[in-house]
Amino acid sequence: MATYAYEAMTAAGKAQKGTMDAASSNEVTKSLRGQGLFPTSIREQKAAKAKAEKIKEAKKKGKGMGFSMPGRVKTKTMTNFTRQLSTLQDAGLPLLRSIQILEQQQKPGKLKHILGAVCEDVEGGSTLSESFAKHPKAFDRLYCKMVAAGEVGGVLDVILQRLADFMEKGERLKRRIKGAMIYPTCVISIAVLIVTGIMYFVIPKFVTIFGDFGVKLPPLTLFLIDTSNWIAGTTSKDQAVPGVAWILVSPFLIIIVFKLLRKTDFGRAAFDIFFVKAPGIGNLVRKTTIARFTRTLGTLISAGVPILEAVLITRDTCGNWIYERALNKVHDSIRDGESFATPLRASKVVDSLVVNMIDVGEETGDMDVMLTKIADNYDEEVDVAVGSLLSLLEPFMVIVLGGVIGTIVLALFMPLVSMIESVSGGGKK
Repeated sequence: MATYAYEAMTAAGKAQKGTMDAASSNEVTKSLRGQGLFPTSIREQKAAKAKAEKIKEAKKKGKGMGFSMPGRVKTKTMTNFTRQLSTLQDAGLPLLRSIQILEQQQKPGKLKHILGAVCEDVEGGSTLSESFAKHPKAFDRLYCKMVAAGEVGGVLDVILQRLADFMEKGERLKRRIKGAMIYPTCVISIAVLIVTGIMYFVIPKFVTIFGDFGVKLPPLTLFLIDTSNWIAGTTSKDQAVPGVAWILVSPFLIIIVFKLLRKTDFGRAAFDIFFVKAPGIGNLVRKTTIARFTRTLGTLISAGVPILEAVLITRDTCGNWIYERALNKVHDSIRDGESFATPLRASKVVDSLVVNMIDVGEETGDMDVMLTKIADNYDEEVDVAVGSLLSLLEPFMVIVLGGVIGTIVLALFMPLVSMIESVSGGGKK
């Protein structure tokens, strides 16, 4: 028997595609007509594979479906796609037809381009997980492994539903943190712009006044004038770039340098250690990382992914060097026949409550349930930590900004007082 890929029309005129095992194409035709379908195209699976290879060749030459688009697919888009695919599979639609429907619904963009290629791969005989694995910018390693586990276990719809829930909770956690950072970021940015404007436009006018009166300036005022000259670019002829340009460009330079350093092993380790140990934000970073890695590991284990492979995937996706090292020790411990909790307790990167719950999960065989409970608990704690951080940031920003403005006012008024005193003294005489 051979596998045939067919295209047919229903009595209502709707197109339908699929595959069927049969001895010949005539047998496929009879079977389809018996189902009330009118076949329009029947070919062996090898022909479908050849077609897929031709399309790939055309893509490489810039023909066919187009070129590969840069960038990653947004998490929100991937979550919607995953949930829709789960719903279609639960409804009993063939896998290839489900992907084709979702590909047609997508707006022009990277995901639509990828789903077109996935359809061709699946039609050519590849499994869904193998097709997804060819597009890591949309389907990461965790996604592909869970889909593979769902295919093997015959519960793809359930696994996709869990994946969608996992992605939604992860995205919700990111939104909480980003939303909490918007207020202080906006306040600091506006304050820097206002202070820069004062230094660029206002201070030079006071310098002219002080020069006309010949007042002896105190050190604080001289420092303020030097800073204003640097910002305006009038310190010396050798200053090619005014300081205001550096102030405006510095956020982008900091981000670029940070990303470049994060790409090195030393840079990642140094930054992760600093952020975990830093007062104020360290507690938030720890709780966020624990919530992420426990939910990832719990989701993988509940999907049926082997524990050793699940730990490795979690290690590669947790996003923190300290926890990567701890999970690497956990992997080695499990491989040697020891427990999960012991190396985690020795690493001291998680609270005793986390270790104890994992220990109980190992003993009862409900590791995935315990990990999910830990993640839910830490999600709530992240909310509390974000609120606490904002409560600390607000008075801190008020103190810092008040100190800066107060220093500027003091530096300007000290010479003014001297001017008033000299004018008053001269009038009396």
